Amino acid sequence: MRALTLVHRWLGILFCLLFAMWFASGLVMHFVPFPALTEAERIDGLAVVEASPGARSPADAGGAVQDAARVRLLQRIDRPVYLVSGTFGVKAFGAADLSDATVRSEALALAIAVDHAGRRKMNVTQVAFAELTIHDQWTLSGVLNRHRPLYRVALNDEAGTDLYVSSATGEVVCDTTRRERGWNYVGSVAHWIYPTVLRNRAGIWNTTVWSLSLAALIATLAGSLLGIFGIKVAQGRIASPYQGWHKWHHLLGLACMAFVVSWIFSGWLSVDSGRLFSTGALTAEEAAKISGVSAWNDLSKEEWRPSTAAKEIEWFSFDGKIYRRERTGLDTQRLFAVGAVAGMRAAPQAFLAAREIGDLVERLTPRCNDPVVVPADDNYVISSAMPNAPVYRSVCGDVWYHIDGASGVIRGRSDRSTRVYRWLYSALHTMDIPALNARPMLRSALIVLLCGCGFIFSLTGAVIGCRRLRLQFSVCPSS
Repeated sequence: MRALTLVHRWLGILFCLLFAMWFASGLVMHFVPFPALTEAERIDGLAVVEASPGARSPADAGGAVQDAARVRLLQRIDRPVYLVSGTFGVKAFGAADLSDATVRSEALALAIAVDHAGRRKMNVTQVAFAELTIHDQWTLSGVLNRHRPLYRVALNDEAGTDLYVSSATGEVVCDTTRRERGWNYVGSVAHWIYPTVLRNRAGIWNTTVWSLSLAALIATLAGSLLGIFGIKVAQGRIASPYQGWHKWHHLLGLACMAFVVSWIFSGWLSVDSGRLFSTGALTAEEAAKISGVSAWNDLSKEEWRPSTAAKEIEWFSFDGKIYRRERTGLDTQRLFAVGAVAGMRAAPQAFLAAREIGDLVERLTPRCNDPVVVPADDNYVISSAMPNAPVYRSVCGDVWYHIDGASGVIRGRSDRSTRVYRWLYSALHTMDIPALNARPMLRSALIVLLCGCGFIFSLTGAVIGCRRLRLQFSVCPSS
């Protein structure tokens, strides 16, 4: 008991304000997520692709680099460009001659941002170039690594919008508003301990947050045991042996103990990064089997004209065949089988069929169940980037593969470990539970209630901690 008391007392003093911050900032995060360019905003900002007589073929673009996985064609403000992606990252080529289309000037980045903003009906009358940055507070995500450095363009509009243009591709890859930035300083930045100087060193940041969360979990477990051992029963009712702030801390701790312990524990797991649970990534053997069925040589100089409303055209290899995907809107597309199998299907399809998904999965591992579309209320739902597009699940023993029917992207590899992690992290930490997701107002009310209780409980600990420090070290002002 003495050891538990010492652990809880001193770790509690160190972490009580951090606990309060985590509960308060977590509540902010629920209502104002970290800034990001949504798929709807990305599509709205694209121009319709124009047919260019004499342009080089997508086969030429795919062959311009080694190990190309996908080729996209976009209509940029300066010219149409092919964006070729693979394990190497992404490279941009002019569609006319495959010349380097990397963005190297502030003027071009500014023109791209203005064009994007104008298509989204944003005010560009006071637009100005802001800076060329490798990292800033809002572009720390590893997803943006292939696009660095980034050109930041300030619209100086009523919302205080900033757009970030990729130097690698010329795409707008992130946007923020004044409201998002302000709330996220007291939301995501505080909650994830996200100062730029720390977060852009991913390994150091991960270890720091993981260690702090583990110490906080130990303090919580010690306090929970002390709270349980300290329960007194008087006249059939639970009572506390403490007085004043200690009594409030004890009773509030008992009332929200299950939530606080599970929330701190699941928060610790949020930065697990493969330490205890699988990451959901393909194994090296699986990735090799997929990359080994590329069919760029089969993509001849097909005679095609983009749909009149196509905003993005993408060619990708899937199970030894090449498909052409024309995005005509946020939730509309046309999908064609091309190259060596072009004659097998004259009419376009909306999405990949279950049979096509099953053929690819058979390459990864035999004896799999037939792929099925994952329902929206599934316990392990994974969504496509394209609204209402199907994501297929193929169950192969303990391993489940989730494949996007719109783009052929493998959205995840799930084994028993990742499925357990889904419940221990997502369900416990963000209330990502199908029954609650179907009732968003109830879910929000529950999050407000629980985080509010945790915040008040943490403040009682802060008062007690301050008084302890005043008694021993005279560091807190008397009250």
